Amino acid sequence: MEKLLSVTLAVMAAAVVTVVPSIAQHMQPSRVSIEHLEEARALKSPLPDSPDVVEKGKAIYHGKGTCANCHGPEGAGDGPVASQLNPSPRNFQHHGFWRHRTEGEIFWVIKHGSPGTSMVGFADQLTDEDIWALIQYERTFAKGHGHGRGMGPGGMGHRGGGSGGCEGEHCDR
Repeated sequence: MEKLLSVTLAVMAAAVVTVVPSIAQHMQPSRVSIEHLEEARALKSPLPDSPDVVEKGKAIYHGKGTCANCHGPEGAGDGPVASQLNPSPRNFQHHGFWRHRTEGEIFWVIKHGSPGTSMVGFADQLTDEDIWALIQYERTFAKGHGHGRGMGPGGMGHRGGGSGGCEGEHCDR
């Protein structure tokens, strides 16, 4: 019995040592500094969910926001300059991106930038309304994963709740 317990514990320890680093590699922390995180998470879009707002966001994404240069035309993080950036740009198509952060955190990063990345702040180029419209458009890349506020701390996962868990590789990308 003792030998069986020892073998079981050894297998479990090996699994943790193997799996946790690969999960941690893909679970990136919030890009909002800790001193501003609570403030950012409290931010809520004043704009209604509407096709007009999404169209305005699309024009900004592909125009003056220059988002497609890094995030790609379909938001997959594969824009023309993406291969030159470390860390790589966020993939807005991945459910983990939307599931693990609030719309306020996304707003904050677009407005103020993301230290330790190539993401610069756009406070001088975009109005707050522009940024909120941009976020509505970026949510369309997630095919339903980014529309709602049911996951995480005021998060933007599926409407109606869910487990909040992450599945597959690149969960937070």
